[in-house]
Amino acid sequence: MAMVVLAATIDLHLPGVASLKEKRGILKGLIARLHKTFNIAVAEVDLNDVWQSAALGVAIVSSGSGHAQAKLDSILRWIEHNRPDLEVVDYTFEVIHFN
Repeated sequence: MAMVVLAATIDLHLPGVASLKEKRGILKGLIARLHKTFNIAVAEVDLNDVWQSAALGVAIVSSGSGHAQAKLDSILRWIEHNRPDLEVVDYTFEVIHFN
């Protein structure tokens, strides 16, 4: 049985955020919702001390790379549609295959 892990970084811009406390509140809710909605592992992985920027690490485990990439696309669309207060600036991903 084959398994793939898609590891992604999603860079976000948080316009209007005026403190780290505000940023952490926004990210805490976003991370919880992404985990619940998409059954993925997600955490803030970089830019921790920058008020208006965030980097989220996402891990998706799947049976195929096409399914994992489609799930990542769904996550990006979900953020853009449901969180218009956030801007997806960039994302990168790598697919790791296990046999």
